[in-house]
Amino acid sequence: MLESGAMSLAVVVLAAGQGKRMHSALPKVLHQLAGRPLLAHVLDTARTLEPKQILVVHGHGGAEVRAAFDGANLEWVEQEKQLGTGHALAQALPKVARGAQVLVLNGDVPLVRAETLQRLAAASRGGLAICTSDLTDAAGYGRVVRDTRKRVRRVVEHADASASELRIREWYAGFLSAPVERLAKWLAKVKPANEQKEYYLTDVIALAAKDGVAVATVKAQDPWEVAGVNSRHELALLERAYQNMQARKLLDAGVALADLWRVDVRGVLACGRDVAIDVNCIFEGTVKLGDRVRVGPNCLLRNVTVGADTEILGFSQLDAATVGERCRIGPFARTRPGVSLANEVHIGNFVEVKASRIGAGSKANHLSYIGDAEVGARVNIGAGTITCNYDGAAKHRTVIEDDSFIGSDATLVAPVTISRGSYIGAGSTISKTTPPDQLTVARAKQVSLPNWKAPKKKG
Repeated sequence: MLESGAMSLAVVVLAAGQGKRMHSALPKVLHQLAGRPLLAHVLDTARTLEPKQILVVHGHGGAEVRAAFDGANLEWVEQEKQLGTGHALAQALPKVARGAQVLVLNGDVPLVRAETLQRLAAASRGGLAICTSDLTDAAGYGRVVRDTRKRVRRVVEHADASASELRIREWYAGFLSAPVERLAKWLAKVKPANEQKEYYLTDVIALAAKDGVAVATVKAQDPWEVAGVNSRHELALLERAYQNMQARKLLDAGVALADLWRVDVRGVLACGRDVAIDVNCIFEGTVKLGDRVRVGPNCLLRNVTVGADTEILGFSQLDAATVGERCRIGPFARTRPGVSLANEVHIGNFVEVKASRIGAGSKANHLSYIGDAEVGARVNIGAGTITCNYDGAAKHRTVIEDDSFIGSDATLVAPVTISRGSYIGAGSTISKTTPPDQLTVARAKQVSLPNWKAPKKKG
């Protein structure tokens, strides 16, 4: 945030580009990095500066972009014709409050750091500041041209640069900051006198220098924070870079990662002590792992809280679930939204649980479906058991009380209650409340046909 007494800050995000090289109908700024749109990353960083205004200039796919950020407290500006970055900013400036300091960002450069933007805004007070870099290949970027006294005189775009200018290592990273009145004055003088016939925002730099305004530069410290996305290849590279950064943070916090290149965090992952994560795991939304939790290979956890000493075996998928301590999940298990597991619950291979609560010490170790159920403590659910929760029009709940034993291949037709201590014989179809502490068997009479003959193929 700006220091006390400084002018108010207005952030303008340029997000009107079509992204032709993405070869997609989706607007470029809506393509996802770490499970979220590129523009979302930029906006999150901008908000850390506590600006008075955030304006987003949209163009291609504008309705889709606006819909993706509905309710996000943004001011939207349409660039009906895409005539360049200078033209885009000119559409937004009339909406900026008088006397404000303007910080211009790009919606397709998602990893810029708040610290860099704070330095940029501070360096621009009363004048102009630009963000530059010489950390990576400058191909395609505008070069920063300085005079013999190292003062910035202009930025020349790659397409318009001479051979000697193309050898300049320092390039313009796409962010600048200046008072709104000065920006408006300079933009009014920008002409499309270039190979692209566009209004370049970078032309304001030469106009500022001509007016005797010192152009301050703030150099990015990390090459990834100034890396833009213009193709799927660049997006894929940025994704790996982002994920590697998250992996390093996890390792620094004491998490044991089997491979720092094969983990994806698409949200917020909080880990306790001595957590171990195997390869190819994906974490989406908000995930919290307690002390000594172990996550096997190829798991997906989305909006999940996992208690201490729980083990999630390979190829399991947990979605919007709360898992207690000392549980054992998987392999190949699935929890759908609305699941709550108490301590020491076992959910085994090819078991699916949906919108259910399962009590302490209960087990469903094989090949079962538990949907819309209330399962008590110390319940054993045999292989192949199904809670029939849907009648074709509505969902109904199954209640299995404490200490019940459900035999293999049982079908529990909801709404139904399995009373405390019930034993259900294997292969039974139960549609009525069972008496407590009794064995209930519900099977058709077994019949053998002595004269039956197996069918034979014709021909």
